[in-house]
Amino acid sequence: MNFWKKAVGILPGFAVALVIAVVAKWLESVLPIHLIGASVIALFIGMIINSFWKPAWLNSGLKFTSKKILKFAIILLGASLSIETVLNVGRLSLVVMCFTLLTCFGGGYFVGKLLGINWKLSNLISAGTGICGGSAIAAIAPVIDAEDSDIAYAMSATFLFDMAMIVLFPILGRAMGLSDMAYGLWAGTAVNDTSSVVAAGFAFSEAAGDFATMVKLTRTLSIIPVVVIFSLINARMKRKEAVAAGHSEAEIAKHGKINFGMLIPWFIVGFIALAVINSVGLISVAVSTGAKDLSKFLMVAALAAIGLNTSFAQMKKSGPAPMLHGFIISALVVVVAIAVEYCMGIV
Repeated sequence: MNFWKKAVGILPGFAVALVIAVVAKWLESVLPIHLIGASVIALFIGMIINSFWKPAWLNSGLKFTSKKILKFAIILLGASLSIETVLNVGRLSLVVMCFTLLTCFGGGYFVGKLLGINWKLSNLISAGTGICGGSAIAAIAPVIDAEDSDIAYAMSATFLFDMAMIVLFPILGRAMGLSDMAYGLWAGTAVNDTSSVVAAGFAFSEAAGDFATMVKLTRTLSIIPVVVIFSLINARMKRKEAVAAGHSEAEIAKHGKINFGMLIPWFIVGFIALAVINSVGLISVAVSTGAKDLSKFLMVAALAAIGLNTSFAQMKKSGPAPMLHGFIISALVVVVAIAVEYCMGIV
């Protein structure tokens, strides 16, 4: 009885999120130029609706969608990725990625401290910039217990600079005389969101677009070690808080205990498992494509729920600092990525 009561309580919020996701996907499809992804559209639709309507009976369903459905969508994403992709493109892209990730999280740490931004929001922005926009933010947010407002702000910060990159990258690439491969590697490692990488890549050439997309898929796999690292960091932070609060030894041990579940959250285990299964050819192309499409749609629904849980007033309280953080890190990544390519002799 409790199960059915809980399920009935979840349905309204889940249904509203799904409707917004459908609308967002439709709006994405009718845009004359694909510049804005459905995830961002859904996020802002949710936030707009939240500013004038959000009854309490939606809350349980929205929480379920923004947490549980989000994790399930990440698991499904693994079915569209292959370890083979990493091996085919890896020799070039992994080197550049190491430098861009170091720039994002190393530079992001100091920029966040300088601007007085809380560590969760700072690292969400860095993850969105360094890995894969919304997907990275969505993967890391649950393991550091990030607030919905932080997720929304991080999404907004990375999205704004993606928009600029889509326009500027092809212009800069042609001005520098980059080859299709060099440009594809640059776009694939420096542009944030997947849809933006595709848009920026194919705006240069079809070959550049194909290469940028492959690099982007390789870059997505860096979610795994980054999530493991942040699981460790969050466990350590919780232990410090428990010690500072004067909790008992048992409570401190509970907060600071690091076990397998904390190191690799269950949804990341599922993500890895499906990626490995797909790599050995046990998932058909049709199933892989279907899983990817469903994952993307559920991700859009989850971001709609996050939007419905976040108001513009909440984001305004953060001030301009997070946007400045995003701008500085994005600019650094763009410069570092092309500099590494020059040093490797790719350009």
